[in-house]
Amino acid sequence: MFAYLEGNLTYKSPSVLNMDVHGVGYELQITLQTYAVIQPMIKCRLYTHLQVREDAWVLYGFADEEERATFRQLLNISGVGAATARIILSSLNTGELERAVSGEDNKTLERVKGIGGKTAQRIILELKGKLQKPKNTSGSAPVVHNTMQEDALIALVNLGINRGVAESAIKKIDNASSLTVEELIKQALRAL
Repeated sequence: MFAYLEGNLTYKSPSVLNMDVHGVGYELQITLQTYAVIQPMIKCRLYTHLQVREDAWVLYGFADEEERATFRQLLNISGVGAATARIILSSLNTGELERAVSGEDNKTLERVKGIGGKTAQRIILELKGKLQKPKNTSGSAPVVHNTMQEDALIALVNLGINRGVAESAIKKIDNASSLTVEELIKQALRAL
């Protein structure tokens, strides 16, 4: 229905943002990879995927078409819903996921919250040869504010993780104050 949206970012967090497109405000669910790209921006274009459910219409936004295509490939796998696909793409960028799938690395996938051995094998089996190699991936920009751990906690809770579990995962991370929000969330997801 929507190929992409382009507009001003009125609110952004590591898991959700609001975009003003000619006076209409859209709420988009995003991954950490997308947040890393758009974090310093005021205006941007996001490629979208609309999920229509019985109780809600949920709009997902991605910084590039490759990440959106990977998200859609993940949705085609039995046992992987939109929330799980978003957690996978928040824990692993498309290049890391492609390497895990091509190398049949179950352990990398099993470190993602909510992915067990059978689901990891199913992901590898169904995505083998279907993912593109990443083109010129850029590094993530560091976050420049005082509440990185709080932002990471909010993002983890928005991803569906219990607040107490998320807090204890963040506390387990060494050098948490020197990490970006994205790195903090990734390590917390791996610590779960």
